[in-house]
Amino acid sequence: MTELIECVPNFSEGVNKEVIAAIANRVRDSSDVRVLGIEPDPDYNRTVLTFAGSPDGVFAGACEVMRASSELIDMREHHGEHPRLGAVDVCPFIPLGDTSMEVCIDLAQRLAEFVGNELNLPAYLYGLSAKKPEHKLLSHIRKGEYEALENRFNNKDEFIPDFGPCEWNEKVSRFGATVIGAREILIAYNVNIDEQDARVAKSIGSLVRSSGRLIKNQGQSMRTKGLLEMVQGMGVTLEKHKISQVSMNLRDYNITGLHHAFATCQSLANEHNTRVLGSEIVGLVPLAAMLDAGKWFLDNESCSENEYVEAAINGLGLSYLEDFDPNVRIIEWAIRND
Repeated sequence: MTELIECVPNFSEGVNKEVIAAIANRVRDSSDVRVLGIEPDPDYNRTVLTFAGSPDGVFAGACEVMRASSELIDMREHHGEHPRLGAVDVCPFIPLGDTSMEVCIDLAQRLAEFVGNELNLPAYLYGLSAKKPEHKLLSHIRKGEYEALENRFNNKDEFIPDFGPCEWNEKVSRFGATVIGAREILIAYNVNIDEQDARVAKSIGSLVRSSGRLIKNQGQSMRTKGLLEMVQGMGVTLEKHKISQVSMNLRDYNITGLHHAFATCQSLANEHNTRVLGSEIVGLVPLAAMLDAGKWFLDNESCSENEYVEAAINGLGLSYLEDFDPNVRIIEWAIRND
């Protein structure tokens, strides 16, 4: 059996095309991997890079992402709408096909050791690779973002890095920290809202996310459960497009699918007297998730794969911001066509 791994580093540059291309080319040149997607977002000032290959090939590519980002990105000058901790904000390994999760956990460990020991930079392990319970959730590690790292390192709180220095020096201030892990396939999914200030998007994000939101009354507070299971969500503005987004991570599309998240946001937007303007998938998406959405929109069990995919693209409005090409955006089709 050939082991196949997907790696999806998110690095903190979404504007400078030369830097983005240089990092992607370092991956291409480093090993025998397939670069499946390069998706910069200028509002987030962030790029999602997706590549796949053998465990050794993917590991070599991930090392080059870390090395190149440490050389080309200066976090002291970084600004963007998306939360981030460092030049490579997060780098997950995902098993494809019959590859075991243990292979990805081992790769995450090796990469964190490389960052800490070879590059002498701070690295955290999260998700299924986490060494500490408080490091399991990315959002917990990322709390306060890059700007909080200096104080965190100086005070040596519970969120000290798993590998690398816990001190604020010139090299660390430039790079920040990175979060590395192993996880199942996650879909980064954003629903566009027809507003500029993200007031409604932030409200919807707090309602749909599984963790819910805090409600305060006369000095007391309680947390209400969110509407969607296995979902992280928040509201952000997209100044370039003069809209906002409900930015979500669908952590298990078998529990909460694309169409479920879209329809929920659409209903909530209507209640706020505004509307949804399509949606977008960041990175690549499993074919099964698109087929599930297409079946929901068509309500017909006898259509072809292509018909279901087309129905999902149209129903979710995936080409609202830019053209959605299923041949390069669906994981199985991208690998097949490479």
